[in-house]
Amino acid sequence: MRALVVDHSEAGPVRFADVDEPVPSAGETLVEVRHIGLNFGELNYVDQWPAGAVHGHDAAGVVVRAASDGSGPPEGTRVAVGMAPHAWAERVAVSPASLGTVPEGVDLADAAALGIAGVTPFRVLRKRSLLARNVLITGASGGVGHFAVQLAALAGARVTALVGWPERTAGLRELGADKVLTDLAETGDRFDLVLDTVGGPLVAQAWSSLAEGGTIHLVGYSSGQETTFPSGALFGFGEPRSIATYGDMTPTSGELTDLLGLMATGRLSAPVGLRGDWQDVDDAVHALFARKVHGKAVLDVA
Repeated sequence: MRALVVDHSEAGPVRFADVDEPVPSAGETLVEVRHIGLNFGELNYVDQWPAGAVHGHDAAGVVVRAASDGSGPPEGTRVAVGMAPHAWAERVAVSPASLGTVPEGVDLADAAALGIAGVTPFRVLRKRSLLARNVLITGASGGVGHFAVQLAALAGARVTALVGWPERTAGLRELGADKVLTDLAETGDRFDLVLDTVGGPLVAQAWSSLAEGGTIHLVGYSSGQETTFPSGALFGFGEPRSIATYGDMTPTSGELTDLLGLMATGRLSAPVGLRGDWQDVDDAVHALFARKVHGKAVLDVA
């Protein structure tokens, strides 16, 4: 079968290859993949995966063989695959713990946009009550950012969306952002929670805008830059502030089910900014790296 595999050469980060058909274990479901969801991180940091391995973690498709032990959805079920290995292939063997059943009325392509981009902010934002809290989302025009703005607004937060330049502000107010900024210096607000996808100097800036008792959750580092704090910046009086790392790779089925339910009722939309055929994956990767994609890139598997 055809698959996108890791390529460490200059032609990478992925290439097409013919690979062996997956052989599901008793506790795995075989899914025919219809759409794949690309993530900036897994493409930009491809050296973290072995060359030749089937790449990708997020997809959506249809169950063609149910798990033989009786777990998971039956044959014919439309499913979203989230944070599962080797997902960018024509077929993938997946634990039911990484699957969410796609309700009627939800497009399979939209379901493929979930996974890392949807589950990550969902897990972070539900750690505390956000009702009437000030929440800052950095890198808000990306896939994680688009979902985070919507989810924070749904939870009752006052949402500030921060983007890199004016061209990337479009649509964020419609998703629920109360303020859309291109420079954190544009506001004097103090934030109870910061969901940061950018890293680098922006983390130090966000720290200076953090309210007492507030937390910065680091979920990405797309800037690729180092963070340096001025002398004395990490000292302060009052209720402690904190910086939290993120690396939760536990099974995603519960969160996918919740997110798909929100999509089915129209309370959450999929931020698909680029849709195409997986044969054009190189163009999609270049668009992601050039920051030309607002939201997620989803490719159809021919």
